[in-house]
Amino acid sequence: MKAIEIVAEQGWRNLWIESDSLLVVLAFKKKSLVPWKTSNHWKNCLDLCKNMNVFISHVYREDNSCANALANLGLTIANYTFWNTLPVQIDEYFGRYKLGMPRYRFSIF
Repeated sequence: MKAIEIVAEQGWRNLWIESDSLLVVLAFKKKSLVPWKTSNHWKNCLDLCKNMNVFISHVYREDNSCANALANLGLTIANYTFWNTLPVQIDEYFGRYKLGMPRYRFSIF
């Protein structure tokens, strides 16, 4: 919801939301999936989306190392942070993701 509000404040008209949460994707189609405590805020965000070109897609977390790295970076930041450019901490992940290059995860049992 914060991303939608930021996009609206910036006056941007194109927004692509890629989420590893299928419920987030489905909430755009069915408002009743949103918990009642946030439903009013969600409806306001959907109203903002009416003035934008919004594309929402689902991606498995394992397939989006860029989003995963950004989420991990977010865990290390105590305050609200907005970047106008790509954070250097995720530059490598973004480049590989943008080029469609695979990223493999290995674990030792």
